[in-house]
Amino acid sequence: MRVLVTGAAGFLGRHVVAALGRQRHEVLRLTRGSLDGADPRLVQWDPARGTVDPAALEGLDAVVHLAGEGIADARWSDAVKQRLRDSRIRGTRVLVDALAARERLPKVFLSASAVGYYGDRGSEDLSESSPAGTGFLPSLCQDWEAECARAGALGMRQAHLRLGTVLAPDGGVLQRTLLPFKLGAGGRLGNGRQWMSWIALPDAVGAVLHLLGREASAGAYNLTSPNPVTNSQYTQSLRRALSRPALIPVPAFALRLAFGEMADALLLSSQRALPVRLKAEGFRWQLPFIGEALNRLLQP
Repeated sequence: MRVLVTGAAGFLGRHVVAALGRQRHEVLRLTRGSLDGADPRLVQWDPARGTVDPAALEGLDAVVHLAGEGIADARWSDAVKQRLRDSRIRGTRVLVDALAARERLPKVFLSASAVGYYGDRGSEDLSESSPAGTGFLPSLCQDWEAECARAGALGMRQAHLRLGTVLAPDGGVLQRTLLPFKLGAGGRLGNGRQWMSWIALPDAVGAVLHLLGREASAGAYNLTSPNPVTNSQYTQSLRRALSRPALIPVPAFALRLAFGEMADALLLSSQRALPVRLKAEGFRWQLPFIGEALNRLLQP
């Protein structure tokens, strides 16, 4: 297939691009940087200005839309939250509008979302049919998914990728927590009872490829392991994988002092999101259990 990937330089995006390449698909990558004629597979766009090279969008079979400013890259302020919204909603609008003007539409449009859609839900089992939560992240995810759903209204097969915490040593949460744990300074966050819906990187990439190739797959999917863990369980599993003690728990008040609103939304909130639809479609996880996943991911 001829596949366009947005967010291709990001943590998940670069691995999706590599996997598509291994399957011999032709991969085009949207970039906001200068092209300089170096790589014909780079497509320039500027979501803020609402521009994208229209000629490069002809003849596409699929779009994997992963672009969005990092949700934890900066402490949230009104300005930061507006940037998070614009990078997702305005960028999606620009892309879908540009595709709508093409003679031939892609057959499939996969778009990133997050389990943050459900908000803080304690130990409740959350399937794709569970209602959205309240707060900034659920609102952002709902608006993002609504904008992406326009691709479905145009006739493309459209699926929302409600990603859990993607675990890999070269990015995301795991990379950020490795150093303190290696130094013996890692510990649970708050009371540690909050549920963490996680997925190992190979399974996140595998799920994207599964949904890309399965013609009946559409709508919302939780991209998570079938075995969520609490923060305490994650902490203990990481400690064992690194053969280090987990000595210093971080109290909730300290997290709120350091990160403000983001602490409650990202670090202390609880989502027990289950991949009901992937399981029903026969998707097979390579690393479904946290201990095995961390041991494999952290192998030298």
